Amino acid sequence: MDVREAIEQRYSVRGYKPDLVEDEKLQQILEAAQLAPTCVNLQAFRILVIPTAGRQEQLKQIYKPEWFVEAPLLLGICIVKEKGWVRRDGRYYGDVDAAIVMDHIILTATSLGLGTCWVAAFKLDVAKAVLELDDTLDLIAFTPIGYARTLPPERTRKPLTELVIYK
Repeated sequence: MDVREAIEQRYSVRGYKPDLVEDEKLQQILEAAQLAPTCVNLQAFRILVIPTAGRQEQLKQIYKPEWFVEAPLLLGICIVKEKGWVRRDGRYYGDVDAAIVMDHIILTATSLGLGTCWVAAFKLDVAKAVLELDDTLDLIAFTPIGYARTLPPERTRKPLTELVIYK
């Protein structure tokens, strides 16, 4: 599958089969994340690989919907505080780097036949406690990784005329 096909086929999966994700596929996903462009190539991020088996109730404290823990894996994206690039006006770019890394993860997973769903509406304090994260990491987002048991919903997108400004 090429990049365009992965972009077109990607959707937010909210129902997963219990089937395990092959180690080779996880490795490809992690390598794609490693290749993500980051400001000044600092790679000031960390990826949490969290198996869900036997931990569903504990992990549901982070984010309640059942589908969040249906997949065999959760990936969490963290930025390493004070290690990322800062623009001259003080704008910290860690969130941008994390978003690019997550996009590489999601598109690679899609290209491998796996489902994902970007989750940012989690309970940060609970997640830090459950995952025993120290204050050097800032947790930005999660995604389950697994095989979808749901079909893609109908999607609508705004027309380009509403999204693009030519100058």
